[in-house]
Amino acid sequence: MKIIGISGSIVGSKTRIAVERVLNRMKKQHTDVEVELIDMKEYQLVFSDGRDYRDYTGDTKTVLEKIMAADGYIIGTPTFQASIPGTLKNLFDLLPMDAFRDKVIGIVSTAGSAKHYLVVEQQLKPILTYMLASVVSKYVFIEEKNYYQKEIIDDEIIFRLDRLADDTIYSIQATEQIKKANESVYPF
Repeated sequence: MKIIGISGSIVGSKTRIAVERVLNRMKKQHTDVEVELIDMKEYQLVFSDGRDYRDYTGDTKTVLEKIMAADGYIIGTPTFQASIPGTLKNLFDLLPMDAFRDKVIGIVSTAGSAKHYLVVEQQLKPILTYMLASVVSKYVFIEEKNYYQKEIIDDEIIFRLDRLADDTIYSIQATEQIKKANESVYPF
């Protein structure tokens, strides 16, 4: 099983720290799981121009191929101007509409204050649902005050991140079992 963590910003470190926490929990608790972090600040993605994702080159092609080959995802998004960052939205625009069909996504959201708690509900979940993802129902929202010197210091947030890691893995396993059962009933 391959899980891709996506840190959806080209600035800052809080979202990456949170996504890494989830991926590290997955590696520790689920030894059969392979994880990889895609930190958007480490890649130069072009703007989407509507072509097939397989026709891009360079970093764009590399990132898209990794995402398409994964079984599940942890998507981390900061909140900028009460919205997801354009970097993350562009990534979604580069992918085909059904890129996340039958794939499970756990979400981590970071923001400066609690005022932005519903950005995931109002903006990110509709995009992922349109792209046919199965989204883990409980996402983790982390405020600025939950960090100190580039570490998450809130025990409740740490517990919830660990739970998100486990819930994502279990959801992927359940999805795989359902797909196998459906294939035996609907072999065409």
